[in-house]
Amino acid sequence: MADTEQESLIAALCDDYKKAALTPEDLAMLRYTDKLTLTPGKITGEDVTALRNAGFDDRGIHDICTIAAYFAFVNRIADGLGVELESRFY
Repeated sequence: MADTEQESLIAALCDDYKKAALTPEDLAMLRYTDKLTLTPGKITGEDVTALRNAGFDDRGIHDICTIAAYFAFVNRIADGLGVELESRFY
């Protein structure tokens, strides 16, 4: 992927991932992680089935869930301790 394509994709993902030029697999993964992050209590078996229908096996689904949960966990610890981002992230 060329640098300009990569920058364009990153901008689209930051703006609205649902409108970005993504594969069906990537879109299904992001829909799941978005829901898991914002409304974890609303995850159902249908959400897991959507990942399976997109081509993910049990290991892939586990990895997607674990990585999203891990980032949420680490972010909450950082927020709870008042950790601030390094200036290069602003």
